[in-house]
Parts: sequence; C-alpha cells; structure tokens
Amino acid sequence: MDGVLINAGAMVAGADEFLERLRTTRRSFIILTNNSLFTPRQVSADLLAKGLDVPADRVWTSALATAQFVQSQRPHGSAFVIGNDSVHEALANVGYLEDATHPDYVVLGETWEYSYEDFTTAIQLILAGSHFVSTNPEPSGPSLPGSLPGCGAMSALIESATGVAPYVVGKPNAIMIREAMKVLDASTNSTVMVGDRMETDILAGVDAGIRTVLVLSGANSAPDARRYAFRPSRVVTSVADLIGEL
Repeated sequence: MDGVLINAGAMVAGADEFLERLRTTRRSFIILTNNSLFTPRQVSADLLAKGLDVPADRVWTSALATAQFVQSQRPHGSAFVIGNDSVHEALANVGYLEDATHPDYVVLGETWEYSYEDFTTAIQLILAGSHFVSTNPEPSGPSLPGSLPGCGAMSALIESATGVAPYVVGKPNAIMIREAMKVLDASTNSTVMVGDRMETDILAGVDAGIRTVLVLSGANSAPDARRYAFRPSRVVTSVADLIGEL
C-alpha cells in the first residue's frame, strides 16, 4: 500500500486508474500492509479520503495475517495481546480468547500505548512457555513529530529479556502472501506482487513463488534492485506504467 498506492500522505499519480482497470478487467486484488495499527475498515476509509476506493474486504493487514496464523496452528486457542484494537479484533474474529494467565501465545502488534506492565506480563508468560508471535518486523514508524518505536523494536526488548525470538508473520514472511492468496482463491502462476521495498515486498513475493514488480514510487530506487541476491521480475516507475497492460 505505502509507496505503491500512496506516498507522503497522498495518492500516487495514476493509482486510482490502476485500481479501476483491475476492476473493469475483472482481476481480483488485495491490498497488503504490514501496519497493524488499523482495522481494514479504517484503512479503507483512509484510502477513500485520498481518492482510492478499496473495500475493507480487499485489505489484508499483518494483524489479520497473524490471527489466521495462530488459528491455523492452534485452533480456538488463547493469547495475551499487546497491540491496538485492530489486533484484538482480528484475534477475536477467528475465535481466539484473551488470557493473561496461561495463553497459548503472546501476540505483539503495533500500538501507541505500550506499557511497562504489559511487557512484564509478556516476558513472564513467554518464560513460562507461551509462544511468542509478532505482527511485523519494522523497528520504527513515521509520525508528524518524527519517528516512533515500532513492533520490531518492542519485540527486541522482549527477546532480550527472554532469549526467545518472535515468529514474525508480516512481510517479508511469505506466509502473509500465501494467506492473502487464499482470500483471493489465487494460484501462484496467476498472481503478481507489486511493492516498493526489496527487503519486504519483493522478498516475500519471491519466497512465495510468484512474480514481482518493484515500483520506484516509494522506498527503493532502480540501483537498489541490483543490490540483492534476489531480483524482481520487473521494475517500473509506478503502477501508472502498468495500466496499459491490463
């Protein structure tokens, strides 16, 4: 989403036409975001305010992917959750109960209200045997005042105290791509991942075995695509370059 459809708080030129062409040519699509702060409804509303009409059921967040992951591993389990309402809601929607005593998982997501008490509880639960999962690896996130600590930084704190590394569900983990493909009922040979970051978007697509397109409207430049052992299938300036091919 960021760097592909929107950038610096505004729509990338041609992104609305790109989405419209996907619709008119009856191509299924889903918007991925590692940001677990917001629900799909909130993401949809924010995109609409920027001129992009994306229904909530076409948004796949790392919070949703994390909920699907824990449900697939330990169905109808329990979790101690640190995160915004979006993370709590995603887990509740798959039937997970919240438990601060003997949970199957400690789930760490993004929130503006990390607390010492929550981290203390999380550390004690993990040392007692609960499994540690985090929604995304980003160590920081942007805000108007400046950079804020993100899920990756907070998970490092817990890992340092417990010696237990989290299982990170968000990109570049290919499981987030595969779960999104299940939502679309899509196959690997008919799916393309479009992203602006080599180390997350493109790597996740490569690991999932699908074609990838790096757009230069966000984080990475053309030389960046040559620095990694893996490569995107294509490099284009923005999604506007793809409209005529659909």
